[in-house]
Amino acid sequence: MIPEAREVHLSRKDRKVLEACCRSPVTLQRDLKRARIVLLAADGRSTRSIAKEVGVQPRIVSLWRHRYADHGLEGLQDKPRPGKQPIYTKTTDKRILKLLDKPPPQGFARWTGPLLAEALGDVDVQYVWRFLRSHKIDLVARKSWCESNDPNFTAKAADVVGLYVAPPAKAIVLCVDEKPSIQALERAQGYLKLPNGRALTGQSHDYKRHGTTTLFAALEVATGKIIATHSKRRRRVEFLDFMNSVTAAFPNRKLHVILDNLNTHKKNEDWLKAHPNVQFHFTPTSASWLNQVEVWFSILQGQSLSGTSFTSLKQLQEHIDAYVNAYKDRAEPFVWTKKKVRQRRFKGRRITQL
Repeated sequence: MIPEAREVHLSRKDRKVLEACCRSPVTLQRDLKRARIVLLAADGRSTRSIAKEVGVQPRIVSLWRHRYADHGLEGLQDKPRPGKQPIYTKTTDKRILKLLDKPPPQGFARWTGPLLAEALGDVDVQYVWRFLRSHKIDLVARKSWCESNDPNFTAKAADVVGLYVAPPAKAIVLCVDEKPSIQALERAQGYLKLPNGRALTGQSHDYKRHGTTTLFAALEVATGKIIATHSKRRRRVEFLDFMNSVTAAFPNRKLHVILDNLNTHKKNEDWLKAHPNVQFHFTPTSASWLNQVEVWFSILQGQSLSGTSFTSLKQLQEHIDAYVNAYKDRAEPFVWTKKKVRQRRFKGRRITQL
């Protein structure tokens, strides 16, 4: 049964608003129908005739006539709906964060989504994953750090960095180190055809060893060029032999050589007395990353050694030598590009191993 029709009286202001709503091409259909219902009702039309013209049920026309008569234009807006109460709240989020601060179950290395859901008991694992993603919490990623306990860290680091940014005039700054035990591994490589017709490219897991080589390298900081040689071992005698070849490459030049704290790099006073133009500078303890030649070793590994196969130790050494020669032609000095260092201080506490 249709309720008794309510009389609708429009003010000039409301009429202009509703007519503009009907003319606008971006008006939603629901708002357009409500505006037409009120305008036609204000003209004295019956509920059934309005319903027929607008294309809605008479009860819909009666609803909006009453809503406008009682509340004006605000009555034509949808009322807020309570909706379904959320299953998980901020309390649930706090429980997840509190659980992450606790050690994982015995026998597990770290928390996982299913382990968190199981420990919470009443939280679905999919919500756990959504919460972790929204807070950018990665349960798998791990940060690593190396804390130097060198009491002279500041002085040594300043010495090395000073050689990089303001080298002495008419002097050569070299970064020297070794990459030991580079293996000559022979792996089957090529294409593998699968039963479904697809082909994979790569290498086998099986390999054959053909010995190892130790690469001694010296990086000239000003140019980025490399001097490198191979050795079977990395003893003091091999290190000093390499340094003899380095000094021969820069005759009558003052050399500042940056080294890490390997034992064979130290206690070479007799050799230094015989080479007064050479001065050694050591990086702080556990801070060999200050040595720029370590960056070049990483480039060598990524561009020359990864994914290769060698049938002999000689082939490996020739391969490395070819890369060193090619690198010399396009060598450029390393440049510090990070403009701002963001690092949190530990506020008087030290990191301890668990």
